[in-house]
Amino acid sequence: MSYIYLAGAIFCEVIGTMLLPLSENFSKPLPSFALIVAYILAFYFLTFALESIPIAIVYATWAGLGVFLISILSYIIYNQTLQWQSLLGLSFIVVGVILVHSFARVK
Repeated sequence: MSYIYLAGAIFCEVIGTMLLPLSENFSKPLPSFALIVAYILAFYFLTFALESIPIAIVYATWAGLGVFLISILSYIIYNQTLQWQSLLGLSFIVVGVILVHSFARVK
């Protein structure tokens, strides 16, 4: 169940981050409110993930997959560029998350 909470935390963090440009420096009320709620939910879900997964594993996964998903979604939604070096780095992040999980001791 902890991994479901971790996935929810990652999802909420990605949604919140993707709403940052739409909030226009918190001048747009609806996207600003939605991103604040998304970040609060992300941290709320993280607390449940930490019940049985070590904090180093939770944070590495949350940060790594968050960066990966935000980069891909920014390319798709906001038409931002991704050079081959960026794609290589993102691939390393995914490999790193897999390695971290491969050797993690979960309660």
